[in-house]
Amino acid sequence: MGAADQRFFDALRAAHFPPDRNHLAAHITLFHQLPPSCLDELDRLVRAISADTPAPAARVSEVYSLGGGTAFRVDSPALLGVRARIADHFHGMLTAQDRGTPRLHITVQNKVTAAEAKALVAELSAGFRSRALAIVGLAAHHYRGGPWERAFARKFHASRR
Repeated sequence: MGAADQRFFDALRAAHFPPDRNHLAAHITLFHQLPPSCLDELDRLVRAISADTPAPAARVSEVYSLGGGTAFRVDSPALLGVRARIADHFHGMLTAQDRGTPRLHITVQNKVTAAEAKALVAELSAGFRSRALAIVGLAAHHYRGGPWERAFARKFHASRR
């Protein structure tokens, strides 16, 4: 995300995510698990995509419940197109969870009671207005059993200034 959006959603995570589970900055998950053996190939593909693809247009369209958490829905056909390009490249290596089309979102609360999530959805929905969201690049992370470690991050060509 762009810097202002990143700060906004990180602040919401810091305020509402259980601290012992908040191991990663706010993000939009495109894939949950790609094989570690394909990391170099993924980096090459993401470099190519970021070089020939403008930053995808996106909107934050609503606040919604995850049952035990709260998220902001992200609408971005262009980002889904980028994801499809990566999925096509790694066809046959995707987990069942990653074979479907994702519901793009930014989680700001998770692993809480349904009542806590419902209350935050109501709080954040009051006065909410759909707005543009800056998508500036793609990143990959290694899961380290709690903390996450960044493998790489690449900016879209149109995001380079």
